[in-house]
Amino acid sequence: MQPADLPAVGALAARIHPAFPEDDAVFAERLRLYPDGCHVLACDGALVAYVVSHPWRGGPPSLNSLLGELPPSPSTFYIHDLALAPEARGQGAASEIVAKLAAHAGSEGLPMMALVAVNGSEGFWRRHGFAARPDPALERKLASYGDDARFMTRAL
Repeated sequence: MQPADLPAVGALAARIHPAFPEDDAVFAERLRLYPDGCHVLACDGALVAYVVSHPWRGGPPSLNSLLGELPPSPSTFYIHDLALAPEARGQGAASEIVAKLAAHAGSEGLPMMALVAVNGSEGFWRRHGFAARPDPALERKLASYGDDARFMTRAL
């Protein structure tokens, strides 16, 4: 992902996650803080997928919030968002992205990956080794992600 991709990333985010709007500044900050975790996929010149991820510590960041900085001693690799346009689905791209993120997180020495599954995606993440981790302390934060939001982790 490059700064020039950010308008297309924002447009795809609005298309895929209309119930979970995030300011363009959130994507720009994540790219600035951890470019190695931000990637796009284009097909015929059009952006059809993106992933935003970064080292983190603790539960998920609040939706549509700036981080300011990454933690100095991260304990997990957090997948902030993985979005594929409908025309990019069913071709293995998401599975390939998850495998590459896991390899990257492992190479960074992080023992775990984490994310919040939304829009009925819990089954996809389970197939990739993630498990729901209910935590009463996170209930209020997860509510902003929707009724079906699940905090999930995967050991590496």
